[in-house]
Amino acid sequence: MKTIGNILWVIFGGAVTALGWCLYGVLWSITIIGIPLGKQCFKLARLSFMPFDKKVVDADDGVFGTLANIIWAVTTGIPMALENLIAGLALCITIVGIPFGKQYFKMARLALAPFGVKIEEI
Repeated sequence: MKTIGNILWVIFGGAVTALGWCLYGVLWSITIIGIPLGKQCFKLARLSFMPFDKKVVDADDGVFGTLANIIWAVTTGIPMALENLIAGLALCITIVGIPFGKQYFKMARLALAPFGVKIEEI
């Protein structure tokens, strides 16, 4: 099921979403100060490309992670999390869309606060 879900995900918008996150990552990485934020964008791109065989796990990132999450939320996180939340709710209207909506909810959580979170294979 994971393979079929990932194939359908990529065909119907996952590739575009992942490329968008890669673009954000490149833009953030232009400056030295933005490199940690760019790395988080690439983490989101990896999850956006094939989300069905991955899970989000909390990890300790300390004070730096908390401060970086605040900067991230103000500049990038809140709009992206809302976008993923709305897409997930729209997909959950139908029974067929529920698995895809759950993946958008996973990405919304990660888009809100990506520091101190790891993506692991299931």
